[in-house]
Amino acid sequence: MLQKKFTPKRTICRVTFSIPGEWAENEVAIAGDFNDWNTETDKLVRKNGRWETLIRVKPNSTYRFKYILDGEHWENDDAADGYTTNEFGTEDSLLKVGK
Repeated sequence: MLQKKFTPKRTICRVTFSIPGEWAENEVAIAGDFNDWNTETDKLVRKNGRWETLIRVKPNSTYRFKYILDGEHWENDDAADGYTTNEFGTEDSLLKVGK
């Protein structure tokens, strides 16, 4: 699930990424265009039976991303704003941030 909230001047969008707790046993990370696909930078925290994290992104942009579950399995977001084919023959989730 994606929740978007803009700062008052709309210069930054705070996006909360959230997936069901049963998707992973020990660890979830998120990698995408917003962090140069770094699988170590943005970890999700288990909270209220879900995995969650908050990432700040620039408005008026579209970002590709995926979750990395337990360090080995790549997964898309069920509630992404869309999906697009990647160079590996699979799909990436899309995060579309308006103005």
